[in-house]
Amino acid sequence: MSNSVTQLKEGISGRISHFTDDHVAGKLMTMGVMPGSRVRVVRVAPLNGGYYLKVDGMSIVVRSNEAHNIMTIQDKE
Repeated sequence: MSNSVTQLKEGISGRISHFTDDHVAGKLMTMGVMPGSRVRVVRVAPLNGGYYLKVDGMSIVVRSNEAHNIMTIQDKE
């Protein structure tokens, strides 16, 4: 079962399964963020400000609405 990256807590990682919005998917894929990539939530900005993520070792920051469209499968603990 996949969940949005916004449902992962700081420090938790998973694999990107798919994107729910084609526009967001296009933007992220041009940055090298692909389905199958490992993603870890580094920090969540207060007041719904955004998400600092590590994707396959690359640091990115995405808006909350963009992060909501990134679906992940959480790694087993």
